[in-house]
Amino acid sequence: MQSFSNTLFADAESEYSDASYGIFGVPFDGTTSFKAGCRDAPAAIRQASYNIETYNPYYDMELPDIPFHDMGDIYAECLPDLVVAQVEDVVLDLMKDGKIPIMIGGEHSITIGAVRALSPTWYVVCDAHLDMQDEYRGSPFNHDCVTARVSEITQNIIILGARSGARDEFATAREKYHLYTADDIKERGIRSVLYEITAMIGDAALYLSIDADSIDCCLTPGLGTPEPFGLTPGDVRDVVRALSKNAVGFDYVEVLPNEAGQTAMVAAHIIREFIAGHACGSK
Repeated sequence: MQSFSNTLFADAESEYSDASYGIFGVPFDGTTSFKAGCRDAPAAIRQASYNIETYNPYYDMELPDIPFHDMGDIYAECLPDLVVAQVEDVVLDLMKDGKIPIMIGGEHSITIGAVRALSPTWYVVCDAHLDMQDEYRGSPFNHDCVTARVSEITQNIIILGARSGARDEFATAREKYHLYTADDIKERGIRSVLYEITAMIGDAALYLSIDADSIDCCLTPGLGTPEPFGLTPGDVRDVVRALSKNAVGFDYVEVLPNEAGQTAMVAAHIIREFIAGHACGSK
């Protein structure tokens, strides 16, 4: 592991041996299909984290009281299948050491490695896109193939916020998985949807992945594949608050820090929400 920045995530002050959570960055965007640059997101999100108060009023918790460690970034290979293998190795090591992995992307393809390592019962993703292509632009590990690869590990897949994909992808997602489009969530409200999801999952283990483009690009424009008419940052925060206690791993991916910093700031807040929520839920 190495860091391409002198900045680590704010309040990640614990030694690795004492930490319950291990943060690591994956600065990789080798299969990006529209606007490149999310390789710069781990550094931008870490920098944004220093503008957030240590106290979380929702959980009545000081984040520095939670033992978590920032391991820096992996030195990403050039090919997506190799990066997926790198991520899998890192997450396996974190599992072996009894720590919850928190991964900062980078593009969404990196999620495949984490899910492979953890083999959760459920996979829950907030994403504008269905990512169900078996192969795209010459690789089955393209960022447009994440759900397809995850489905080889678990069929218990919940997709929140989708609003972009081919007709057959939407048909398959409705048939095989639990799909809540952005329009569904707007009509029903995120609380109603989450009530249904938490009843389905119960106490089972899940992996939670947040693609930044699940949020409406008019609210957080720093995105490689922006889509309007999406979720709000508050919707995503509610997802994390509802599901973090069940999570065996978490990631936030696809931030493109090419604007005033609001997209990275939302990511930093959501990562902190996950740490606090999981710590409270596991007590």
